[in-house]
Amino acid sequence: MSATRKDQARLRAIEHLDIIKRFTLEISSINSHLERVRQLWGKALGVSGPQWMILIAISDLDKDDGVPINVVSKLLHVDPSFVTTQSKLLEQKELLRRSPSPADARVVRLSLTDKTRKHLAGLAEQHKAFKKTVFEEFSEHELAEFTAKLAMLNNRLEKACLIAAMDFET
Repeated sequence: MSATRKDQARLRAIEHLDIIKRFTLEISSINSHLERVRQLWGKALGVSGPQWMILIAISDLDKDDGVPINVVSKLLHVDPSFVTTQSKLLEQKELLRRSPSPADARVVRLSLTDKTRKHLAGLAEQHKAFKKTVFEEFSEHELAEFTAKLAMLNNRLEKACLIAAMDFET
């Protein structure tokens, strides 16, 4: 079966689902595609998808003094111990530096090495092409609006998960 015939069959099946189920399936599918891309980009640097996300978070957040582990963990919605463990592995590969905060030595700040910065700069054209392919249908305003709605939905889902967890624990 060709790719377009598969897509058409998938669309016909999806049309019969209620909108909430369809939305859930689409989000799940988007997550799968993003995970695949993270794995591919990470592989180019010799790291896992989650390690790639840690490096990208640091790249986006660092303003020349490093980023605290807890800030990275909050952005990625993972436990700080996970970021701690993975950052030690990334430090061994000389992809990031871990250093104590000057204000509080208990706080570890993460920053990228020059090697990692050069690698990310080398991927800039690929990243630009990826973004164009994915987001070309959106104006900047539409994308900002859509992203804000997704963030709101994410917050509501987080609350709903807590409620569901309490329901199942009692």
